Amino acid sequence: MKKLFLALLLSVLSTITFAQNPIVGTDMPKAVFYKADGKTFNTDQITKGSKSLLMLFDATCEHCQKVVSNISKRSTELKNVNLYLISQDEYRSINYFMDNFGKPLKTMKNVSVLQDKDHVFIPLFHPKQYPALYLYGKDKKLEFYSSDERDVPRFFSRIK
Repeated sequence: MKKLFLALLLSVLSTITFAQNPIVGTDMPKAVFYKADGKTFNTDQITKGSKSLLMLFDATCEHCQKVVSNISKRSTELKNVNLYLISQDEYRSINYFMDNFGKPLKTMKNVSVLQDKDHVFIPLFHPKQYPALYLYGKDKKLEFYSSDERDVPRFFSRIK
């Protein structure tokens, strides 16, 4: 009986730990992702001085597709923010996703599409679901987090 209770207690505590929302004001986690050419890109390379929007997406996720489409429609408003689109998918799927939902973003110098092939994003950033959007300030501290596709306008109001 004690073992069953202990197992149940550990399960509940684990669920609570993984269900935590990212906390506003926390530093951007250190993580390594990959560019299409196979070169690494780590979050230390994100410079301070401009805001950064990180989005975890899945290429087959309809909500992710809507969010990137909505962001693409307002791409001219992204001039002063760095956008990092991050996926665990293979680049073949990522490229299809970008061609069909984020085409205007592909040519922008402040937009990077990255692969999380080591699967480090989820344990480091603690997203609730896809898509997960993180807005970091000029000091690389979290300003806003959401997994709700209806919050895209809130991100644009915060990047101005």
